Amino acid sequence: MTADEVRQITDSRVLAAMAHPLRRRLMDALKVHGPSTASSLATITGQAIGNVSHHLHVLGDCGLIEEAPELARDRRERWWRLVTRGLRWSSADFRDDPATAAVADAAESLNLDHHVQQVRGWFAAGDEDKTHWRDCTFAMDQWLHLTPEELREVGEEINELLERWRRQQTPDAAGRRPVFVFAYGVPGKP
Repeated sequence: MTADEVRQITDSRVLAAMAHPLRRRLMDALKVHGPSTASSLATITGQAIGNVSHHLHVLGDCGLIEEAPELARDRRERWWRLVTRGLRWSSADFRDDPATAAVADAAESLNLDHHVQQVRGWFAAGDEDKTHWRDCTFAMDQWLHLTPEELREVGEEINELLERWRRQQTPDAAGRRPVFVFAYGVPGKP
């Protein structure tokens, strides 16, 4: 796999490892900031270096991240990077066994919690941080009448749009900062 691919998760151990809240934050930090050391990730996440190091090793053991030895200035310094730019999984891949189905269900719930936490973090930010971004953030929802195939198509179109924007990003451009965008499409009842 290359760093620009999306990995399909079919192993419940890997799914459980990446669903852990701190590990998820570490992977997000690596996605946003690029290869990093445990020390810099500890600063970003506000966690102890030993705790971060432990969780980096768990992620590494599952093949979600890897060491980047070419970035080290000496033999003691360890850099880490994502193996792929994204992950996806389908609960259907885990339904054959009740234990793995429970892992998939928990991972989906934790994933939603993580997404909502990102938005709530913005709402809780101080006014100074919001000043330049107030008129451009968005929230939307729609009730659509779709077949499963049509819902899949909507998801693919949204993903293509976000992928187009991801590819044209220049992280160091003036005024740019990490922006979290997510969308869900699920059957529901009003």
